[in-house]
Amino acid sequence: MPQQQQILVIGAGSWGTALAILLSQNQHSTLLWGHDQEQMARLQAERENCQFLPGLRFPSALTPILDLQPYLTQVAHVLIVVPSEAFHQVLQMIAPTLPATTPVSWGTKGLEPNSCQPLHQVAFKLLGEQRPLAVISGPTFAKEVATGLPTAMTVAATQQAYADTLADLLRSDNCRVYTCTDMIGVQVGAAAKNVIAIAAGIADGLGFGANTRAALITRGLNEIMKLGVALGGHKETFMGLTGLGDLLLTCTDDQSRNRRFGYALAQGYSVEHALRNIGQVVEGLHSVVQIVKLAQQMQIDMPISEQVSLVVQGLCTPEQAVHNLLSREPKAENA
Repeated sequence: MPQQQQILVIGAGSWGTALAILLSQNQHSTLLWGHDQEQMARLQAERENCQFLPGLRFPSALTPILDLQPYLTQVAHVLIVVPSEAFHQVLQMIAPTLPATTPVSWGTKGLEPNSCQPLHQVAFKLLGEQRPLAVISGPTFAKEVATGLPTAMTVAATQQAYADTLADLLRSDNCRVYTCTDMIGVQVGAAAKNVIAIAAGIADGLGFGANTRAALITRGLNEIMKLGVALGGHKETFMGLTGLGDLLLTCTDDQSRNRRFGYALAQGYSVEHALRNIGQVVEGLHSVVQIVKLAQQMQIDMPISEQVSLVVQGLCTPEQAVHNLLSREPKAENA
């Protein structure tokens, strides 16, 4: 176990809370902050996140806080776990106070909404390129991490030394952490797999079988890999935990918000109704627009993602999207 350190987790949703629980179980003094003051007051009083992870008591080393700014100059690490749409705003908020040497990592899975860039590019602009930066990725469901079920995850960092440090902070008897420096590949895989999970949910919601799901996952991985490699990611990253592993997890289990979202659309529910029922951010809904835009700019064929984009925008029914995919011209598998 590495030396005990104080860590600030920004974002008190299910994934942020789960990572805070994991870190505090590892005996690190962990502070948890969220933008909703009423929610944070409840977390302080109840010592659990009843909204997102009910029944999981906070370890004694985990402290929910109401005021963020005083701690920014005190902690050894900052871990950001907010939706991708809020990532830029959070960095702007902490940048003026955060010491230049404090490492920053994130568990956010998505792209920057306006620029469609991987989030480390946003961090470079707002925090500088010399600061140690890292991203934590799956395959992980928050509840299983928080309850201590055996899990493997990936940490990608701008500096291998920081990847190793962060992996040591997260590693436990039930959590194995692998490292790499492929920030682009890990982030593209984490964002794009949510789009394919919506497609898998749609297919299951339409009553299709295991053949369809397997084909979607396999061809979806092909799409993700083509985009990621074109952007500078490493091909082997997409065959690992944060590529194939996270894709399998998100496409095949009902804990996946993106899969449940796609399933609801196939059942005839509106986007708004599906989101209300899920009650949490569905990252794939935002990522699909950015991913399709990137693919078009780079002239990369991503037919599954394109059809998901049409469905969520209400420009195509799930049934028509399936027809569009199946009626495409035949091609070589690796073309």
